Amino acid sequence: MALVHIKDLWVTYGAVHAVRGISFDIPKGEVFGFIGPNGAGKTSTIKVLSTLIKPDYGLVTIGGISVTDDPLAIRKRIGYMPDFFGVYEDLTANEYLHFFAAAYDIPASQRERTVGDVLALTDLTAKAGEPVDALSRGMKQRLGLARVLLHDPDLLLLDEPASGLDPRARIEMREMLLALKEMGKTIIISSHILHELSLLCTRIGIIEAGQMVTEGSLEEIYRRLGLMQLIHVQLVNGSETLTDQIGRISGVEEVQVHADRLAIRVRAERLPPEELLDQMYALGARMRMFQPEAMELETAFMKLTEGRTA
Repeated sequence: MALVHIKDLWVTYGAVHAVRGISFDIPKGEVFGFIGPNGAGKTSTIKVLSTLIKPDYGLVTIGGISVTDDPLAIRKRIGYMPDFFGVYEDLTANEYLHFFAAAYDIPASQRERTVGDVLALTDLTAKAGEPVDALSRGMKQRLGLARVLLHDPDLLLLDEPASGLDPRARIEMREMLLALKEMGKTIIISSHILHELSLLCTRIGIIEAGQMVTEGSLEEIYRRLGLMQLIHVQLVNGSETLTDQIGRISGVEEVQVHADRLAIRVRAERLPPEELLDQMYALGARMRMFQPEAMELETAFMKLTEGRTA
């Protein structure tokens, strides 16, 4: 059963329909990237999941529990980090986490070890005695992540976790999220940094004007869009005849001959790179380089959305 189940979710603010009947499931262990223009409905959906607002209509469950029927049970199973969160700046990082460990009802006998574990996981052990006010923006974000990990939640809801971070802090945040992914955590990430989402996420949902435009793995989305992929190849035994044969492979749209390589443009939904490689071997091609270009999430996003808001 899916850990997160959303069916026909509607959220309105007065006359504004922020979320318009979206439905999707997230299996346990998935990292789901939730993207869309500002005002598309991402934050409203995450606030419903975090029990901060009630939906006007629809069914939303986490682990089979309705977010409206038993919000306290839901809060024990989730860790929610908004794009901007307040911190108690007069406390040290260690005191801050101990305060929230008590709020999460973690037994006093376990708090020291639990706080130490999340400090180590977020690489803040050396800053445990520092006042929160003295921490950089990136360290405060990591402290916020440490806070939501204290009670070992099943689901992490991260709304713009890299918001306002410099490039180094963004990379550090990405590496921590990759570590959590390896640990099997289920994560929903709302972000505008599409390249990093493509590195982190197992599934993507694109929302615009409160409606889900598409949802699935990156490969599935690329196939649906009929996107082209460019593959660079260096042949040891290149010839005009072999180039013509490669150009006739089903799914190959174009073969451009450069001085040092071939640039082969293929339809992503019809010819995955590994199949092209097999067929080129079958033609007798000997290769010293076979390099597919990564297809960019930005391309899919721009093709699917128009910049409309709810």
